[in-house]
Amino acid sequence: MAGADKKIGDETAPFDLSNFTVIKEGEAEILMHAGNEVFYNKSQVNNRDMSIAVLRTFLTKRKQEHEESKLSRRKKHAPKVAEDEHAVDPKTVMDSGMDIEKTNGECEVSQEISEDEPCSILDNPVANQEGKVQGELKPPQVLEALSASGLRALRYAREVDGIGQVVALDNDKSSVEACRRNIKFNGSVACSKVESHLVDARVFMLTHPKEFDVVDLDPYGSPSVFLDSAVQSVVDGGILMCTATDMAVLCGGNGEVCYSKYGSYPLRGKYCQEMALRILLACIESHANRYKRYIVPVISVQMDFYIRVFVRVYTSASAMKNTPLKLSYFYQCTGCDSFHLQPVGRTVSKNKSVRYLPGFGPAVAEDCSDCGNKYNMGGPIWSAPIHDMDWVTSILEDVKSMKSCYPAFNRISAVLTTISEELADVPLFVSLHNISGTLKCTSPSAILFRSAVLNAGYRISGSHVNPLALKTDAPMNVIWDIMRCWVKNHPVKSQPSDQPGSVILAKEPVLQANFARAATSLSKAQVKKVARFLPNPERHWGPKVKAGRQITSKHASLLGEEAVKSVNNKHEEGHEPPCKRNKTEDSATNLE
Repeated sequence: MAGADKKIGDETAPFDLSNFTVIKEGEAEILMHAGNEVFYNKSQVNNRDMSIAVLRTFLTKRKQEHEESKLSRRKKHAPKVAEDEHAVDPKTVMDSGMDIEKTNGECEVSQEISEDEPCSILDNPVANQEGKVQGELKPPQVLEALSASGLRALRYAREVDGIGQVVALDNDKSSVEACRRNIKFNGSVACSKVESHLVDARVFMLTHPKEFDVVDLDPYGSPSVFLDSAVQSVVDGGILMCTATDMAVLCGGNGEVCYSKYGSYPLRGKYCQEMALRILLACIESHANRYKRYIVPVISVQMDFYIRVFVRVYTSASAMKNTPLKLSYFYQCTGCDSFHLQPVGRTVSKNKSVRYLPGFGPAVAEDCSDCGNKYNMGGPIWSAPIHDMDWVTSILEDVKSMKSCYPAFNRISAVLTTISEELADVPLFVSLHNISGTLKCTSPSAILFRSAVLNAGYRISGSHVNPLALKTDAPMNVIWDIMRCWVKNHPVKSQPSDQPGSVILAKEPVLQANFARAATSLSKAQVKKVARFLPNPERHWGPKVKAGRQITSKHASLLGEEAVKSVNNKHEEGHEPPCKRNKTEDSATNLE
């Protein structure tokens, strides 16, 4: 393919492809050099597809919000006809032969306005509270803070209708050169919409406050160093997209490192991936609060080896006061893994005034009421909803209607389907296998356990982060009562009396569980047999070696020759390894 030509607008520019591999994803194509100079990760196609789906929905919502805001301003500023002797009587109008259409509402009043004054709000912008002029809605400006090859920016420009300028940044010279080469390689549309700059993303965002409608952060590792400048660069009502791949840190592998980066202490548990999402959200909120801003999560996703959150950013000193109500510390028992949340703050209302006070505590006794062991305390984490279900529904409908536009359609539609059925207001979850392991008993089927919870008057759902997860608003004492009733019909072998399971089973259940199958024990997706957890599409799917690095031969025996060749030859974008997970959790096991 050496000497092949690529058309750019009306011109023809030669591209020597002898040292490059052409990679096509969606409608974009990039040239990857054989020297692993710029990282690219094939498995991040799920990330990019999800981002495009959210961005499309954001544009639709943004337009709707603008129309509603314009309508409300029109009503607010529209002159009203006084109901007095000067008001026009409809009967008089009819008798006089006047045109009734010209004497109704705003048009009638506009005739009395002088020629120097505007007669229509639609024709003239209205100043908002900050003194800025609200006129026609401009195409959204997108900032990709860490662009590397520029693939994500190119896909935004070519695949999202109505998108404005896309600014791609990187502080690596090779990456910027590759990005500019790829922009030219993708033709006139990319050249007109995408621009690349060699600059530190933090400095650029700090010097462009409230300028971008969309800010995308997808770093190699932790995004913590970029958050302070990112929350300042988003316009009011704009959206911040943020990825974190340092899952070992966020999931409790290095608690002190997590606290230094994110300001929250993690605890190891089966819900560690969801806890990681909530730690990242709490960290973003903390940075936003420093500038009288706050966030509203749209959708928060854990996929493959990383987490990705999408949040709207707003400015309001009064709304910012609600932040302590959205955060909680959590206690985790060292014996039975029971967990309890303690809100950071609370409110007290008196007449029309609201006071913000510290939360009541402690939420638990010194020893676990179920097994008698001590608690570890973690947090604070985001305990408010992490998804906007209206957005999730809209995104899922858009993805299904444009199936051919998403290379990773099967995976992202499965994730979105599972998220759409989650309990939005329930933080964290329990694992049925983990509970059964504590009691050393045979695990009940998910249908029976779900039915018992539903028959007890509580809600229950799955979670997209773990096929074995069960999110429920039932307290831990109810869950243990259900398991005590189960063990009575399915006895366990004798075990030492000081074991957490023995202490729990020694107590009589207060609640008598009903395991009769409930009508809603299966979700709609399960009833329709819709895929919710898919296996990896190919071998060695996941983090790849960082740009500029090669895996040496001494690692061949550990990784296998095929893996080494895959890493060294494909030169894909690297990410830090995720936390270790149970093999069962990574499988597509059906809970039915």
